[in-house]
Amino acid sequence: MSSAARKRRTLRSAFPVLEQPLQPIHRHVYEANLRNSNSCHKKYMELREQVMKGGGENAMTRHTQRNRKLLVRDRLRLLLDDEDFLELSLFAGLGLPYGDIPSAGCLTVISNCMMTINDLWCVFIANDATVKGGTAYPITVKKQLRAQEVAIQNRLPCVYLVDSGGAFLPLQSEIFPDKNQGGRTFYNEAIMSAMKIPQVAVVCGSCTAGGAYIPTMAEEAVMVHRIGTIFLGGPPLVKAATGEEVTPEDLGGARLHAEVSGCVDYFAWEEKEAYDYTRNIISTLNFQLPEEEEEENEEKMKKRKSEEEPLYSSDELLGLAPRSYNYSLDVKLVVSRLTDGSRFQEFKARYGTTLITGFAKIQGHLVGIVANNGELSTQAALKGSHFVQLCDQRDIPLLFLQNTAPAAALTLSPTQAEINSNRLKAQGSMMSAVACASVPKITVVIGGCHGADSYAMCGRAFDPNFLFLWPNARVALTAPGHSGSLLPPESEQEDDLNRRLKEESSAFYSSGRLWDDGVILPQHTRKVLGDCLDIIKQQQYQLSTEKLQSTLLRM
Repeated sequence: MSSAARKRRTLRSAFPVLEQPLQPIHRHVYEANLRNSNSCHKKYMELREQVMKGGGENAMTRHTQRNRKLLVRDRLRLLLDDEDFLELSLFAGLGLPYGDIPSAGCLTVISNCMMTINDLWCVFIANDATVKGGTAYPITVKKQLRAQEVAIQNRLPCVYLVDSGGAFLPLQSEIFPDKNQGGRTFYNEAIMSAMKIPQVAVVCGSCTAGGAYIPTMAEEAVMVHRIGTIFLGGPPLVKAATGEEVTPEDLGGARLHAEVSGCVDYFAWEEKEAYDYTRNIISTLNFQLPEEEEEENEEKMKKRKSEEEPLYSSDELLGLAPRSYNYSLDVKLVVSRLTDGSRFQEFKARYGTTLITGFAKIQGHLVGIVANNGELSTQAALKGSHFVQLCDQRDIPLLFLQNTAPAAALTLSPTQAEINSNRLKAQGSMMSAVACASVPKITVVIGGCHGADSYAMCGRAFDPNFLFLWPNARVALTAPGHSGSLLPPESEQEDDLNRRLKEESSAFYSSGRLWDDGVILPQHTRKVLGDCLDIIKQQQYQLSTEKLQSTLLRM
């Protein structure tokens, strides 16, 4: 690296400081928001406690004592250096029509905490066999596919910790036949290998039926003696079909697949040895990482811990998380509690003021911020379109802080109709800019996620690299209490619709169905964004060529 390039890298931001202390005028709204945030936090912790129990005490005891296997979180602790990883979709699988499936029956985390690798981020997809015996439900498949999508989009190696009994047969019609269901997992595995995104599997339990293809399609696979098995049908199926009695070990154990079939590449006597092999495998990936000298890394870490922190406490974000759209405060109060040194270079500050746009750094990473500060007006949408294209031209990642307004009541006034038409065209322009922007995008829903405005603010349909919700967030076509804009006046359906909106628009309802990448606490937002931007930086050094390479085919 040239000295000039190194100097550019370490140059401190000269962006102006956002002077945004809390004022007495904010107190009433702030305290109302804080009470709501505390209630949401309590709900968050209750659900987290439920999820941490996996399939329940009896299932965990059976898993560890009778089956002599480690719990899934203990496996990750053993494989990774610490628990400082980014977990996706913690609450996926809760509150579904077919019951609660804690964490959707599998953990998906992103971490760079492996001692053998210097800052290489990887995706880990780990089955939790205490939940429904490790069988895959529709939400399990959806979570695995989302983790693979994150890996593809961000060029992250995949490590699978496989302990699965295959598909849950009573729901097979929602797991097997369609394009984006179970079979897509194997398609993605092959495509990622062709894109030079490494695929590594550890067989630390059952690999039955569809689960058997994960290790056999991986580039390298490790298998644990006695607890790991790979077969399409287990001993009961063999006996039913042929009358022959066979043990799981003889049918598909580690010795068979390491010595005879060649389905796996490494034989491990115990789980700890398997994870040592996994570390060593990842150390051979020869991934190109951002070229930063050791001194620069140390300097970056010092900055993160000292002068680059925001001037205001992140705990104040709890009172800035709006309990409803009418309780929204100036979004600059939020921005100043997320950015390095509370610095922000605002773009078009006097135009389209209901949308805030500008440049900042978060944990040393330059980002373009797009934040709702009211309804997305014609001027605001044009400004947003301009700014998004500007960031795309300069290869600057985009951060969307979304708090979109509920749908407004329609009017037949000719003047208002013209205003609505102009606004529609401007919003269409912004949607096109967001959809076509090739730079990485991160969305955090800090309040409302409503109507077409949410598309312009890079909602799920617009394919952000990551999308997170604050616990107070609402995700629906409109907000509870605003359904009158969608129904005839004084409709008998209005009360019922508002009741359903209140239930179905909550952040936890959304996250249970995997409409996002997880609910995060406001005070943790800066840390999560820092991790995401680190991941994105690695991706920028790993973009594959247009032409796919041949996938690695096992013998």
